[in-house]
Amino acid sequence: MRNPEGIARALRAAESVCICCHVSPDGDTVGSALAMKLVLESLGKRARVFCQDKIPDCDCFLKGAEEIARPEENREKYDLFLAVDVSDPARLGSCLALKDCCAHSAQIDHHGTNPEYTEVNSVDGEAAATCVLIREQMKYLDVPLTRDIAECLYTGISTDTGNFSFDCTDAETFRVMGDLMETGFPLAERSMVLFREKSKEQLKLLGRAIERLRFEENGQIAVMTLTRKDFESCGALSEHADTVVNYGLETVGTRMALLAREAGDGRIKFSLRARAPLTVDDVAAQFGGGGHPRAAGISMEGSLEATVRQVLRAMKETLRKETK
Repeated sequence: MRNPEGIARALRAAESVCICCHVSPDGDTVGSALAMKLVLESLGKRARVFCQDKIPDCDCFLKGAEEIARPEENREKYDLFLAVDVSDPARLGSCLALKDCCAHSAQIDHHGTNPEYTEVNSVDGEAAATCVLIREQMKYLDVPLTRDIAECLYTGISTDTGNFSFDCTDAETFRVMGDLMETGFPLAERSMVLFREKSKEQLKLLGRAIERLRFEENGQIAVMTLTRKDFESCGALSEHADTVVNYGLETVGTRMALLAREAGDGRIKFSLRARAPLTVDDVAAQFGGGGHPRAAGISMEGSLEATVRQVLRAMKETLRKETK
């Protein structure tokens, strides 16, 4: 449940805060972390943001993005460990070790599957984005909204709502956006960077995925795959595949979509999507993954072909249960 009062007490009691993002960071974890850094610095606190992996290029315009550090670079102790948008400890990756460098721990998150793994937890699986909860948290800390903070929060909210098109988008989302717009941040410019501009490498990679696009269950499930060779020959990064799965789901008649890609660590990473009322978080959970009901992820060991068969089988079972 939401606990902004408890988080506010923990933040006020701390002089230094270690803020951590999840692995394979997206706009919500990065935006939440950088917004909290600005909030804490306005309160006279020392705050630093950590992430195991490189943040997406499209998020680099955010204030403080260039200062995000890898966990192994840390040489300090902190009063408080704060995880933002991190659904479970495994999603912290190597940032989990930083928890031992802190006297206390807290988190702010919007994943319904979160096991509340810190001392103080503020979790609401119904919130559209963790950045929505950060905006609420600011009010409990009596910190005014600035343009820099607004850009961070917009990035997270727009990312996790699919640019305000997913069914998690609600009235609270737009109330918060109304607050952000009052700061005068350049919405059209930032929206272009986040959702419309694509690098040549990204377009080449998308082409590879679409070439292999196939449909199962009478066109109801879209399946795409990408190999390490695809990334290398296109000169593409992992982040360039983040939205590829959406092209499968946006096909007429498709109700579920799967993108499987060979990661640099030898594992296979899956992005799963579904249209309501179907869900994919339960499918992901079967393989140690998680996420939201209609947008989830998995990281598995094995070959590309074998893991795709396993996950696709589970998706077919979910589809058949719903259609009975």
